[in-house]
Amino acid sequence: MRDRDRFMSAVFWIVLVGFFAWDWTHSAPVNVRAEPPLIAAGSGVAPSGGHCASTF
Repeated sequence: MRDRDRFMSAVFWIVLVGFFAWDWTHSAPVNVRAEPPLIAAGSGVAPSGGHCASTF
């Protein structure tokens, strides 16, 4: 069983690296300056509408 586990582990990593390589070559580059920031607390327009927790 040990040989089979090592084989399956190698297959997993080869497929994963192959997928990343394929994705890297076939996707458009990401423009990081056009992406919104990860934490955008307090930026933008204040929410409006019918949310019951709204303080506005």
